[in-house]
Amino acid sequence: MKSFKFLISLLALSCASVHAEKKLFDGKTMKGWDGDPQFWSVKDGAIVGQTTKENPTKGNTFAIWKGGKLKDFDLYVDFKIEGGNSGIQYRSFVKPGDHDGWRIGGYQADFESGDRYSGICYGEGFRGILSDRGFHTTLTRNDKGKLQKDAKKFGDSKEIGKTIKKREWNTYRITAKGYHFTHYINGVKTTELIDNDEKTRRADGLLAFQVHAGPPMKVSFKNILLK
Repeated sequence: MKSFKFLISLLALSCASVHAEKKLFDGKTMKGWDGDPQFWSVKDGAIVGQTTKENPTKGNTFAIWKGGKLKDFDLYVDFKIEGGNSGIQYRSFVKPGDHDGWRIGGYQADFESGDRYSGICYGEGFRGILSDRGFHTTLTRNDKGKLQKDAKKFGDSKEIGKTIKKREWNTYRITAKGYHFTHYINGVKTTELIDNDEKTRRADGLLAFQVHAGPPMKVSFKNILLK
């Protein structure tokens, strides 16, 4: 009887573990995602955002996951960027005002085709750069209400950048526990943020992918796994 109960317990734990992981993309369609079809589609098993000289976007535009709001999580996303700048929005929000509905602000796991910004935590319409690459940053407000950044270096930005492959697939991992956020690319920690700015920080919000305004660009996402 004890052996039987032990087996049932193991099966329950196994089922719970499987249930805790969720794939957010079926690899074939935009089902569960909402983005401007002028710029977002599925190609070769990936969600692709693309602008051209003939088809530019007038502002940053996003493909938004419609499965609900994220709170605490562990997210894995494979990405490839060919020109320009992009990012993974999390605990984010639809920007106020009269627009097409695909304008998002909030925390962003940034990446680009260049060498400066991949891996940082950026606040899209949300306080700008929050934590730079190679830094552990704590945000607070002083007595006058001004945002304060206490940034402590844990790694060299250029060395971390060398681990990110150009025009090839990379894996982004983002963890959020309370107001503690950590970014990794290809298993290497790129930045860490503790947001003690009680006035502005967000406890939950939307997940979205970015196509940036500017020169023609192409970005691809696949193997989107939420834990």
